[in-house]
Amino acid sequence: MDKIIVTGGERLVGEVSVSGAKNSALPILASTLLSKGDQTLFNVPSLVDVKTILKLLQGLGAKVVSEQETCTVSFSSITHCEAPYDLVKTMRASILVLGPLVARFREARVSLPGGCAIGARPINLHLMGLEKMGADIRIEHGYVIVKAKKGLHGARIPLDIPTVTGTENLMMAAVLANGTTVIENAACEPEILDLAQFLVKRGARIRGAGTETITIEGVPRLDGGEYTIMPDRIEAGTFLIAGAITGGDLFVKQVPHHTLEALIGKLKESGIEVKGKDGGLHVRVLDKVKAVDIKTMPYPGFPTDMQAQMMSLMVLSSGLSVITEMIFENRFTHVSELKRMGADIKVQGNHAIVQGVKHLSGAPVMASDLRASACLILAGLAAEGETEISRIYHLDRGYERIEKKLSQLGAKICRVKDHP
Repeated sequence: MDKIIVTGGERLVGEVSVSGAKNSALPILASTLLSKGDQTLFNVPSLVDVKTILKLLQGLGAKVVSEQETCTVSFSSITHCEAPYDLVKTMRASILVLGPLVARFREARVSLPGGCAIGARPINLHLMGLEKMGADIRIEHGYVIVKAKKGLHGARIPLDIPTVTGTENLMMAAVLANGTTVIENAACEPEILDLAQFLVKRGARIRGAGTETITIEGVPRLDGGEYTIMPDRIEAGTFLIAGAITGGDLFVKQVPHHTLEALIGKLKESGIEVKGKDGGLHVRVLDKVKAVDIKTMPYPGFPTDMQAQMMSLMVLSSGLSVITEMIFENRFTHVSELKRMGADIKVQGNHAIVQGVKHLSGAPVMASDLRASACLILAGLAAEGETEISRIYHLDRGYERIEKKLSQLGAKICRVKDHP
């Protein structure tokens, strides 16, 4: 198993590019199930999760041709409608094939999903929506079995909470349904808009994606098409904090900065200079970073996927900050590892009270999930001495060659085999 070794104290300087968004690529790839024609995607990130969903699509009968950042998927036929446990257990986003399978083939058998252990992420709203659209659902032996013998029909679907994957799954299912579907209290994340734009390009009729109400008029079929996946706003935000935490001078290229307003606002509030430039963002630290309070919220609020990285910055800030996690109940697992490095953090329920310290010390630490992995790398960049981060297999699910990108900016970071 690999581990990351970081020797801190280096100021990051230079330019870095952002890869395609994982959270766009996964639902867009799942949506290829909705049509037969060739569907070519550009800016596809080379990530473990992307490879997993491609393997899943191939198991369902897809022909996949992948070269560097370009991927072409075609379904001339489908062999079966089952997403097996062996693939789904490692990645919760595998549940995204449920809606497309039922919409096009009127049945699906999908294993209950796995993924990072950051809290309960039930799929009850996915199933509620499909039931309203005419599907029969049962759960047996760890599998969700869905059948719609007469096909799906349009429906009004009010969501109790704005679930991202639930919104995506139901939007994809509704594209081929008979009639009009309205999803209320829909999630508004930019990745949902990215998916909708790809579907529309192939012939779907969708209005309101990116808002709380999405209206989908069902169509008989979708065609093939080409599409470029949006840059990853979470990777971009991680690099912004990497520049800030090292006192660096960094230009992050290809940043979807309009999708990062909540993060940029907090960085500016903490005294960090962030300026838009040539389609990207320039980050520079002019003085001591000030403590700011953070509360994660659904988009356009502060993203839960940036909470751990922001905590690494607040650990070294001047003053006291309170970080409140409103999305996932188990998303403070990185706190104990930061404390091993000298951080002063107290957890009270869903609040982390962070008292800034003058420095961190490198230490052996263990990553517990995807964003915690990035958090510990950021802390290691600013720490005195060497930090060894184990269990980094989470990292490869969401960051493409992050250690190489950071090395090119001046970081002393490498990946090595962790021999027992």
